[in-house]
Amino acid sequence: MKRATFRIWRGDGKGGAFADYPTEVSEGMVVLDAVHQIQAAHAPDLACRWNCKAGKCGSCSAEINGLPRLMCMTRLSDIDIDKPVTIEPMKAFPPVKDLVTDVSWNFQVKKKIKPFKPRPPAPDGTWRMSQRDIDRVQEFRKCIECFLCQNVCHVLREHHKHEEFIGPRFLVYVAALEMHPLDVENRLEELKRAHGIGFCNITKCCTHVCPEEITITDNAIIPLKERVVDEFYDPLKVLWKRLRS
Repeated sequence: MKRATFRIWRGDGKGGAFADYPTEVSEGMVVLDAVHQIQAAHAPDLACRWNCKAGKCGSCSAEINGLPRLMCMTRLSDIDIDKPVTIEPMKAFPPVKDLVTDVSWNFQVKKKIKPFKPRPPAPDGTWRMSQRDIDRVQEFRKCIECFLCQNVCHVLREHHKHEEFIGPRFLVYVAALEMHPLDVENRLEELKRAHGIGFCNITKCCTHVCPEEITITDNAIIPLKERVVDEFYDPLKVLWKRLRS
């Protein structure tokens, strides 16, 4: 049976260091299997968040060889195990212990976004929507909130603009609301001022790491940027608003 070395970050919010764990690996294993094996044989106190082990709960997010990924969906056959495999916690959020980070900031951000507000129903008490409009927002509902897109975003990861920018995951959430065929709420003012959409320079790194393959940049962020530009920077609209006022 082949052996591989996993270089795992151990520590907490006060600091830490990498520790090497050689372990046996077999065909079909994913990184999370190796971490569980290391917990069982070498480090029972190794902290690691996981749940479904099927790529649907978004719990086991980490950085594997420097790339934000789900440990349960990263097969050892897809990475070079002849060299030590580095596993570390997401860098955009405060470390709690070992591979576990505090992602509670994301849930606070979600509370700040205006909720869904449907238009009044038709006289018969129903709402009617076209299938094309439904299809447009269906993609956004695949999000498992793994927060890998948040972690890879340089605005949060490198510049720490957590108080000024909601990040790609919640721009997708806003897009799902703004593009919903029944929603009548206006969130453009918040997108521009409070949610910091202007910080995004559409590098598409968030789209690249999404395990659900949501086209975050092209289908969510760019259309939202266009709406904000049309609302606040269109010269004709600006002139019309001034004339009306």
